[in-house]
Amino acid sequence: MTRQLFVTTALPYANGKFHIGHIMEYIQADIWVRFQRMRGNQVHFVGADDAHGAPIMIAAEKAGITPQQFVANIAAGRKEYLDGFHISFDNWHSTDGAENHVLAQNIYLALRDAGLIEVRAIEQFFDPDKGMFLPDRFIKGECPKCGAKDQYGDSCESCGAVYAPTELKSPYSALSGATPVLKTSDHYFFKLSDARCFEFLQSWTQESGRLQPEVVNKIKEWFTKDEEGNGGLGDWDISRDAPYFGIEIPDAPGKYFYVWLDAPIGYLASLKNWFDKGGPAAKYGETRSFDEFIADPAVEQYHFIGKDITYFHTLFWPAMLQFSGRKTPTNVFVHGFMTVNNGEKMSKSRGTGLDPLKYLSLGMNPEWLRYYIAAKLNSHVEDVDFNRDDFTARVNADLIGKYVNIASRAAGFIAKRFGGRLSADVGVEGRVLLDTLRAHRDTVTGLYEAREFGKVLREIMALADRVNEYVDQNKPWEIAKQAGQDAVLQDVCTVCIEAFRLLTIYLKPVLPALAAQVEAFLQVEPLDFHATERALGAHAIGSYQHLMQRVDPKLLEELFAAPEPEKLIPGGEELAPEIKIDDFTKVDLRIARIVKAETVDGSTKLLRLTLDVGEGRTRNVFSGIASAYKPEDLAGKLTVMVANLAPRKMKFGISEGMVLAASHADEKANPGVFVLEPFPGAQPGMRVR
Repeated sequence: MTRQLFVTTALPYANGKFHIGHIMEYIQADIWVRFQRMRGNQVHFVGADDAHGAPIMIAAEKAGITPQQFVANIAAGRKEYLDGFHISFDNWHSTDGAENHVLAQNIYLALRDAGLIEVRAIEQFFDPDKGMFLPDRFIKGECPKCGAKDQYGDSCESCGAVYAPTELKSPYSALSGATPVLKTSDHYFFKLSDARCFEFLQSWTQESGRLQPEVVNKIKEWFTKDEEGNGGLGDWDISRDAPYFGIEIPDAPGKYFYVWLDAPIGYLASLKNWFDKGGPAAKYGETRSFDEFIADPAVEQYHFIGKDITYFHTLFWPAMLQFSGRKTPTNVFVHGFMTVNNGEKMSKSRGTGLDPLKYLSLGMNPEWLRYYIAAKLNSHVEDVDFNRDDFTARVNADLIGKYVNIASRAAGFIAKRFGGRLSADVGVEGRVLLDTLRAHRDTVTGLYEAREFGKVLREIMALADRVNEYVDQNKPWEIAKQAGQDAVLQDVCTVCIEAFRLLTIYLKPVLPALAAQVEAFLQVEPLDFHATERALGAHAIGSYQHLMQRVDPKLLEELFAAPEPEKLIPGGEELAPEIKIDDFTKVDLRIARIVKAETVDGSTKLLRLTLDVGEGRTRNVFSGIASAYKPEDLAGKLTVMVANLAPRKMKFGISEGMVLAASHADEKANPGVFVLEPFPGAQPGMRVR
């Protein structure tokens, strides 16, 4: 029976390019989707940009464009990544699409009518410098659960705890560095603590086979209250105050849905957009509407996500769907992060970052990475570690040495000696080998279904070993030298080509582009798992072209090379890229008088400067010039400062600008820091133009 599947990956936030973590998740989901399609199942694989929230609003404001244009600019760069790594989304949309506005408001109204929305006056952090309520992600401080520093206002990246921003210890504004103050505002809450939600989620999350065991164990912690009654399921603040880029709450002017409410609804919105564009009708002859399709109990719904967003996808999301009268996910597949060299976090500056676009620009085969990531993945929530030596060995030994070489060792004889035609039948030994490969189809498909990609590739490579043993035992290059052995040579080479075809079928979800090359070489229709049931017989194949290059270790050195230090020219550094006058005028340079200069306890580099910039008040600025100046040498001097630089919270206090100073890029070879000092006559507050 044909299955109907709706599959998504987590929606990337539309404030930056894809990173390798995104690509790993998309490759994992894409392999599973391609496998399902090869089984003849109907799959709708959709994605979207997570487009709302204060970070995008603030970034767009800084760029001088609308949030919509900011998101569109980010979205325009997605195709290069997705096409580059052969990721087969049916549709890519945006959570700012009209579909998401309607769906989010309808789901909210259904939850409200079910009695699961409550309005409460709460105290919320307000940035006195910026004049706005602070979104969770713009409040930072110490986690109230584990004490980790510099954690966001909604969840801890260290221990995974979820909490209210007001629970943070030593909070500060990530926008201005100011200590936020509490102000009262009406907020809307989804009552996750309601007994109905609690009962449903306990049942849904504990259902056998629904979630991975380690995810189930983590969720049990979130259900549990301690002896003092703390913990357990808490109500979820789903509203934000204007100004905010998002979807307005229908019965609350000036209030907007928190981005995490409408983001997962974006899965449904992208699917609806796909249906409304006629995609399913053209691809599968689907005649139902989106509403009819998504309501069908036979439709299976799957989400691939990272472990850092488990709470939202296994508690809030299914509860929102359940109590708005919609189907809940069939499963949520959680994966770990991607690390490098035995668990080290990726860092571009240290040369340990894996930039997906750089990978492609170097001409590195995207299917090397698809194969390597698949070889490291399993159905558990484990991190995937990228090791250069292991990467090279797996690609060169497995893909080239074991798999591709099977075709290269036999195709030439078929072309030159037999006009490209295979044998109609092969000998007993050959049939036994091919039957053995076919007999492993159920094992291979079972492992793909279970997302045990590492195991399935080990299984396939073990089969490739058997084929290579057959080649080594029969030695077609030796048979070719013997008179009267043409029939034997043709049979042996036919077995090799047939075996190569079967292995290609098994590898196709991981290596779709390579499989397409093989299909062209074999002159066959696109391969699926049903193609294992029949042999090619006396079939004519095309001429063999080299299918894949080996990994050159030098490419990996270049991929992971740390950024080169800036080159010096006789006058100092090379000039920065050309800018326009509009770029320059964004920087507000002002004359400032140094009222007072002081050393900073605990720092050998910084001086604390009290500056008069003609504002009727003084500013506090920390400047790394202690090696060049004594405090008494600076008091009373005029200098130049960047006056519109966002305040920065430092260990020693808030720095409200930057004093300009000149130095060489290589300060060890060319020591010296020189604070800029204007000619006499300049006055504090004058703008430098």
